[in-house]
Amino acid sequence: MLGSVKSGDGRLLFFETSGDPKGHPVFLLHGTPGSRVGPRPRNSVLYQLGIRLISYDRPGYGESQRLKDRAVCHAAADVKAIADHLNLGPFSVLGRSGGGPHALACAALLPDSVASAAALVSLAPHNAEDLDWYDGMAQSNIDAYKAASAALEDGSAACLDRLKANLASNADAIRDNPASLLSWLTPEMPAADRVVVGHGGIRNLLLANYRTSAVRSSFGWLDDVLSFRQNWGFEPGKIVEVPTMLWHGEHDTFSPVGHFRWLADRIPSATPVLKREAAHFAALPAVPEILAWLRDRARERFGAVV
Repeated sequence: MLGSVKSGDGRLLFFETSGDPKGHPVFLLHGTPGSRVGPRPRNSVLYQLGIRLISYDRPGYGESQRLKDRAVCHAAADVKAIADHLNLGPFSVLGRSGGGPHALACAALLPDSVASAAALVSLAPHNAEDLDWYDGMAQSNIDAYKAASAALEDGSAACLDRLKANLASNADAIRDNPASLLSWLTPEMPAADRVVVGHGGIRNLLLANYRTSAVRSSFGWLDDVLSFRQNWGFEPGKIVEVPTMLWHGEHDTFSPVGHFRWLADRIPSATPVLKREAAHFAALPAVPEILAWLRDRARERFGAVV
């Protein structure tokens, strides 16, 4: 079911719900780039799990209106606006890749509403102490994040303009042919990722996701990249009350495993899960298992009401 709601500052946010309408509500926070139609389990699987899944376009993606100067922490208020609109009680959050930091924001800033959380193949904050942030990272991500840092730290309009132009060009190409993004990324993927994205069903879900992400503009992509390289607006170490799974593939080249280890060492409520033979896209088929974990942890905290 497709719906929309106004954020606290009047922006339109578009969301979709699927699965069991009486099940435990879980927000699925999409990657970068991504959208509300991002890869998700089939309805039959969601019903089996007893999950009501809610996904939304982050500002600037899909149909949701842009929030200029967006920070990672702003996701918490947008998720709460949708939850209030749907009259939800306690809910869980699951963020994959670029959605990971946003899921952590919800856990940190909404501890009375978020029953449990999971961040899959997530980045760590840009200023993470004792972490070589770029170590093991694919060159395409390094280039984008370094351009964002130059624009933010030096106030370089030229760097920002180049980043905008590059992402706008990429978005134009995705609108013409959403498979172009996977074509660009494939040379940087380890073998484990190539196997996952080569699966026909997963590939089709990814292509629909990318197409919807760029339907209006490239601003969501731009604002994600910028937000990851500046202050997130919260400290992951403040996630104390909310049970939080950190899931990662050891061979990830888009969110290197050092980010996972940094987060696992600093989030008091973390349950770290490291898959030795997996990489970035292995998080997609892992979602049903993680949804079950989120549901069970939510019940432990709040009882049968969730």
